[in-house]
Amino acid sequence: MSPRKARLVLDVVRGLQVDKALEQLQFLNKLAAEPIKKLIESAIANAEHNFSLERSNLLIKEIKADGGLTLKRWMPKAHGRATVIRKRGCHVNVVLAEIVESGKKEARKSKVEAPVKLEQVVAEAEKRSKAGAKKDEAVKNTAKTKTESKSGKGFTNKVFNRKAGSK
Repeated sequence: MSPRKARLVLDVVRGLQVDKALEQLQFLNKLAAEPIKKLIESAIANAEHNFSLERSNLLIKEIKADGGLTLKRWMPKAHGRATVIRKRGCHVNVVLAEIVESGKKEARKSKVEAPVKLEQVVAEAEKRSKAGAKKDEAVKNTAKTKTESKSGKGFTNKVFNRKAGSK
């Protein structure tokens, strides 16, 4: 949607506590209300998970909509002319703040695993392929012994002989 339409909704919730802002958006009769509500809920979830902040202590400090991608489409008009239809998009930025400062400023550190080296991956793949080849050889050997132990014509020989017309 266009930034102009989004700004109408953003002006309603700017500066409110997050719970009150979500209540306002729930009953607002604008199409932009639903995506902005999802955006605010996502920002709240990030604040709770990454910074360990309480939901009840958050307010919307800054929220703004800037112009984004514009898709250009054509509409036929009279006398063989065509006019441009601009389907505008927007980027919405949200900044949350605490009502009462808790002193937590840094994000939670996530554990990063050591990078996987290509040599290790190749070595593991070779081990798997060798083990698989050994299993295949064992299966072939058992199949050979079973077929060799049978005497006389089997079912398949009878079927093929019938199709060929000989007995």
